[in-house]
Amino acid sequence: MEYDERLSHFRQARLNPFDRGEEDDHPEGGKLFSGKTHSSDRTMDLGLAEDHFSRPVVSLKCLFCIVCLVTACSCVFLFSGCYYRCHSKCMNQITKPCVRSKVSHQSEYELSICPEIGLDRQDYRCAECRAPISLRGVPSEARQCDYTGQYYCSTCHWNDTAIIPARVIHNWEFEPRKVCRSSMRYLTLMMPRPVLKLKEINPLLFNFVEELVEIRKLRHDILLMKPYFITCKEAMEARLLLQLQDRQHFVENDDMYSLQDLIDISTGRLSCSLTEIHTTFAKHIKLDCERCQARGFVCELCKEGDILFPFDSHTSVCHECSAVFHRDCYYDNSTTCPRCARMTDRQQDEGEEEK
Repeated sequence: MEYDERLSHFRQARLNPFDRGEEDDHPEGGKLFSGKTHSSDRTMDLGLAEDHFSRPVVSLKCLFCIVCLVTACSCVFLFSGCYYRCHSKCMNQITKPCVRSKVSHQSEYELSICPEIGLDRQDYRCAECRAPISLRGVPSEARQCDYTGQYYCSTCHWNDTAIIPARVIHNWEFEPRKVCRSSMRYLTLMMPRPVLKLKEINPLLFNFVEELVEIRKLRHDILLMKPYFITCKEAMEARLLLQLQDRQHFVENDDMYSLQDLIDISTGRLSCSLTEIHTTFAKHIKLDCERCQARGFVCELCKEGDILFPFDSHTSVCHECSAVFHRDCYYDNSTTCPRCARMTDRQQDEGEEEK
């Protein structure tokens, strides 16, 4: 009964390799998931069902020996930093650097599409383990990684597929391509990181992808709403900005994107969720909160009574003093701001009085 309870807990909390549960420090330096996976009483196997004759829930391979992890009486380690999984017996034989360190120090993508250098430049050896390879498959098949452009052996390249950032940025292409194992892990860890500044890498992309223009406008509006929430007690108590906690960079800037952002833009998912959040934020400022309403503006050019906010679609904002006007009024007045004019006159008067 005790084993069944432990097994049930293990299957619920440990089958997902991206589920960060309770962690124990391993003496080798890596953080490993709970020791319940290698209990001294009875070892629990990754993905094993209630008995040894039932079909495994998942089919995972050790990333070192390429043997299925679902074997009887085997200890399975899953590193929380890079999600590298292997048998306990294989741990001491791992010599490859952790991809997590590459993400921490490099944090940028290869932005050239499949930058191939050729097998001759690689000395007809795997780019990672240096095993002999050739296009004829003797002694080992040469497999090209579409991300790095280099060739790998079948041990380091399992024909996994991933979306290539360079193809997305330059061609707006999201078709998965074959990549090596190290590139697969690197792209997986980098996917949520906002490291792509599109307006510098490919500014013309905004001319051809309407969804990007829409998202850029929504993000710009959210940045204009942020000062209202920071100084609003009700908004802070309601934690409105936490609705963007999965995309924290959206409340910090409007020009950095992650690969996951671009994927969600292409599917329409991001547009729907961000529009809903934008509506919630605007409703709080313009309808629900009297304090935020009091921070609105009245157009000084036409003197009409409606309250304006900088994120309204029909307004223009003075770049000098941040005053808000109707767009038509502002451009009819040759983009001259009366508030800036008053401030200039006041400074001149003060200067004359000092003389």
